[in-house]
Amino acid sequence: MKRVSFAEFGGPDVLRLTDAEEPHAGPGQIRIAVRAAGVNPVDWRIREGQFQKVRPIELPAGVGQDASGVVDEVGQGVDGIKVGDHVFGRGSSAYAEFAVLSAWAPIPEGLSFEEAAGYPSVVETALRIMRQVGVRPGQTLLVSGASGGVGSAALQIARDRGITVIGTAGAANQDYLRGLGAVATTYGEGWVERVRQLGRVDAALDLAGSGVIGELVELTGDPQKVISIADLTAPDFGARYSGVTGNVPEALAEAADLIARGKLHIPVERSYMLAEAASAHIDSQAGHTRGRRVIVI
Repeated sequence: MKRVSFAEFGGPDVLRLTDAEEPHAGPGQIRIAVRAAGVNPVDWRIREGQFQKVRPIELPAGVGQDASGVVDEVGQGVDGIKVGDHVFGRGSSAYAEFAVLSAWAPIPEGLSFEEAAGYPSVVETALRIMRQVGVRPGQTLLVSGASGGVGSAALQIARDRGITVIGTAGAANQDYLRGLGAVATTYGEGWVERVRQLGRVDAALDLAGSGVIGELVELTGDPQKVISIADLTAPDFGARYSGVTGNVPEALAEAADLIARGKLHIPVERSYMLAEAASAHIDSQAGHTRGRRVIVI
């Protein structure tokens, strides 16, 4: 089969489309013929070697953890799924023609493979950090860097739970945030005062890693009410960095429910072919994403 891999840590140029042996489903796993794979910031952070001290990997390594596709192998002990089912979920080496998933759910009716591949990690992350920050119905959540995948999910989940959301993003994404139910404002000079004018902030999420942890602590008045998924220096301010995956099956089930109820929709901003993985990483690292980027197989 074809898969994207890298044999050394580095920039997007280390990615190669190579021939590889097909993986097979072990106990508690399924294998899918991949139709699309989600592009997440964690993919290029792993490629750069950012997590080697905490989660070392051996090289050469595949890329990607989110995928959608058609089940073609079912591992021992797996019930409720059969060959031919359409699923989306989390696994490893997802930028490939075949991938093994360790967590999955049926694709909700009406959702394409391309759309479904964009949900697993961003919904799991959004649910996890909202739980960790402890924001409750009736409170106000500030989301810094709100127009990407995790931000898009967090805004909609929060609104479904009765939480008011203030979202920061670039000028071009203000209407996008408003369309998701957020009170929108731009980042850049004067952004803290603009947020203050919008009301009290009870909790804050940093999704972009743009060096704003100190300001978020100032706005909430409590460093324990600030969580980042992108700034490793957050603990220096008394805030928290969240990088450990939570309950993926539960997150997938909640994502499917929200989608089915019409409460969650994350658009695909751009799709790429398997051979264009390096371009997908370049665009992801540049930021300013509206929704999701996916690789189509």
